[in-house]
Amino acid sequence: MTIAVAVSGGTDSLYALLSLKEQGHNIFALHAHFLAPCKEREEAIGAMCASLDIPFHAVDLHEEFEQCVVEPFMNEYVQGRTPNPCAICNATMKFGALLREAERLGAGTIATGHYAVLEDHPVYGRTLSRGHDPKKDQSYFLSLVPKSQLEKALFPLGKMKKEDIKAELAERGIVPAYPSESQEICFVPNDDYRAFLLQKGAELGTAGNMELADGTIVGKHNGLWQYTEGQRKGLGIAWKEPLYVIKKDLEKNVLVVGPKQELFSTGCTVSHMNYLVAPEHWGTKLLARTRYRQQPISVTLHEQNDILIVTYNEPQSPPASGQVFCLYDEDLTVLGGGIIEDSLYT
Repeated sequence: MTIAVAVSGGTDSLYALLSLKEQGHNIFALHAHFLAPCKEREEAIGAMCASLDIPFHAVDLHEEFEQCVVEPFMNEYVQGRTPNPCAICNATMKFGALLREAERLGAGTIATGHYAVLEDHPVYGRTLSRGHDPKKDQSYFLSLVPKSQLEKALFPLGKMKKEDIKAELAERGIVPAYPSESQEICFVPNDDYRAFLLQKGAELGTAGNMELADGTIVGKHNGLWQYTEGQRKGLGIAWKEPLYVIKKDLEKNVLVVGPKQELFSTGCTVSHMNYLVAPEHWGTKLLARTRYRQQPISVTLHEQNDILIVTYNEPQSPPASGQVFCLYDEDLTVLGGGIIEDSLYT
């Protein structure tokens, strides 16, 4: 079986490429231009692969990336939500369009430098679980990828730690074409999403009132798209106690704020669930992450009209609507992922 290895020129994809070559697999390197094609970058990555005697291909997917990732990113902000473009990119591009191109070039599997584990389970079938490096685990960002696409994926770095990979490359005297860490959102310069959206001419909301839950006006906001649920800093409110963003009322163009005791929610609603394990196989203990850096929390669930109603066993700071909900079993196998719609309060 031929394996296509997705390469960006960085440390992680280089080690994935090298490790599979050393294991004797039939491989080729595959670089995707998700942004405007860069000849200099393509040539540098191609030269790196040539030095390892590995065939190299590059494909231009920037128009598809714009349609599948950038435009939805902008539209979510227009609607007052906070999207997760990396998770959407994994589902639509890296294991969608790029997998398609890998298959066109003769590969049956695509390998990437993601820190997550794929293994065969006697009941679940092919499963996704957390990477062994807790600082780099990317299972959360992979939870929207359909099971049929994950079955064609390979993650050589899943059981490794970043520092060990750097040491392995240093020992071999191999330097990545682009050794620096990639920025948080690859298509947003300097990670400044506000400047990016304004430069792209997104039709963003106008200023409006900041209000307490009882309707008391405490200030003005600069457009709901600039705020996130749970936010404290940058509100510009002089009040007798610190205030946090509780929710965004899009119909009234009101940013609802309140003291910390009003902040915590009891659950959330989730749409567009991507089930990686059939619900009849789930155990009684379910864990979830509603944001990337969060430790898994205990939850209970029920489904209503294709919407998942999530109840936290302990109140939590509200997640941002538009973010990813990732569901795990007690062994941290990913059961599925979806998109957070709203927070629930008692």
